[in-house]
Amino acid sequence: MFNKLSSMAYGSFGVSSKALVFCRPWYGSIRDLPFSLRTSTIGHCGCVGAIAAPRNVVKPRKEESRDFSGARRSNKDKSMPWKKLDADEFGIQRSMIPDSTRMVLNKLKKKGFQVYLVGGCVRDLILDRIPKDFDVITTAELKEVRKVFPRCQIVGRRFPICHVYVDDIIIEVSSFSTSARTGKATSKNLRKPAGCDERDYIRWKNCLERDFTVNGLMFDPSENVVYDYIGGVEDLRNSKVRTVSAAKLSFVEDTARILRAIRIAARLGFSLTKDVAISVKELSSSLLRLDPSRIRMEINYMLAYGSAEASLRLLWRFGLMELLLPIQASYLVSQGFRRRDGRSNMLLSLFRNLDRLVAPDRPCNEFLWIGILAFHKALVDQPRNPTVVASFCLAIYSELSLSEAIAIARSNSKQHNSHFQELSGYEKDTADSESKISQQVIKLAESIRSAARKLNDRDYIANAMSEYPQAPGSDMVFLSRPMLERVEKMFGSVRRKRNQEAEDVPSLERRINYKSLALGDFNETRRVFARIVFDTIYPPT
Repeated sequence: MFNKLSSMAYGSFGVSSKALVFCRPWYGSIRDLPFSLRTSTIGHCGCVGAIAAPRNVVKPRKEESRDFSGARRSNKDKSMPWKKLDADEFGIQRSMIPDSTRMVLNKLKKKGFQVYLVGGCVRDLILDRIPKDFDVITTAELKEVRKVFPRCQIVGRRFPICHVYVDDIIIEVSSFSTSARTGKATSKNLRKPAGCDERDYIRWKNCLERDFTVNGLMFDPSENVVYDYIGGVEDLRNSKVRTVSAAKLSFVEDTARILRAIRIAARLGFSLTKDVAISVKELSSSLLRLDPSRIRMEINYMLAYGSAEASLRLLWRFGLMELLLPIQASYLVSQGFRRRDGRSNMLLSLFRNLDRLVAPDRPCNEFLWIGILAFHKALVDQPRNPTVVASFCLAIYSELSLSEAIAIARSNSKQHNSHFQELSGYEKDTADSESKISQQVIKLAESIRSAARKLNDRDYIANAMSEYPQAPGSDMVFLSRPMLERVEKMFGSVRRKRNQEAEDVPSLERRINYKSLALGDFNETRRVFARIVFDTIYPPT
């Protein structure tokens, strides 16, 4: 049995080339795929600048560009027009919209309401990427939406919306009337420009409430029209993240937009406009006043949806990592990492391998990226022999006994990544007795538990950057104790004895159960974690 197992320990956990294609996605077109058949093998990005260049979808041939008087504009006139764009020219097809969302759109339309897709999903459809979710906006009042759908509830106090339940999927539906009541005072008092009809005016005024121009696009699937009132298509064409209002004013109004700017830039490979970049740096300290749950939500969006490495690089580049993740910032400083450093290290490599397995429509639960942070911190505190790390990974991946996992790891002849300072010794050091390696694996598990506790230790976090007094101080704790206790149980223990229900030879080519992964399933999360670590220690050739 050991011969069979050891033969599977080579490469990416012995994963076949077919499986590697599945778990290493890159950008591709989704136009010809029905939504139910799309997988994370497309629409995925791991690092800044690594995305495919925007195709011609952001340069439509058929475009109505008029000012509010209805007259065609001269090319010399630089004032912002409102635009009605043919969705066919962007390559948008109705099959790119999931059935659940189409059902909501169609039902509201049949009731006589205007209804649109809005925000990031329109942006992603134009860029030929898989949206994280699909948001709907309608002229119906929220109470009217609730009458249309029996499984629907109104949520939120400050900005109420409807959650429409279609099977196990939630579709968020907002109302133009609600947006008008809760919007900015400046937009409430806007006068309707001459020549602008009532429908354009309602759409235009709502777009002015948006955070970034690339999120201020609306798509009417029934008419096959994209509406752009604030220059979103132009910024997509130029790969820019620009606020709708002045950046400083926008970030003061909603500080979380600072993190959303980083998230959008990371995911799309875009750059921040000059005023956005300056305001991010100038107002960075205001993030410390955000509610910890809001911080955790935004960090999760950055790290769990396929653009973790790019997000970490941008957080570091703009000086935000010292405030939000000071333990990891201290590590980058100790590595001599510069703000625009293009080099990699073990922390970034771990998240790059996470990015290869998840995507906007197939995210992981936050337990996974928290576990990666704790694991890496444990190795920074005490570097470990690669064989010890491999034994740990095999034990939690397959639920083999620790002795079986050690036997497989010791038989592995593949060279580990020798550039990582977190790994000590050479593969030749496997001559240690099984009991000694076993003790080291157990100590590694204990150190991961200890590292997880540090992520919630305010005093420890406050002192993380103490060796670098020029850095801004932060004691921000946004990970709850119960959450970290779950992480400790997931990654801070190994079986000394075989699970009687475990397979004789673990199936290392099994596909990821993304539904279980998103829900934080104990075993699925452990398996994906082990796969990420193993691919980082022993990079596939």
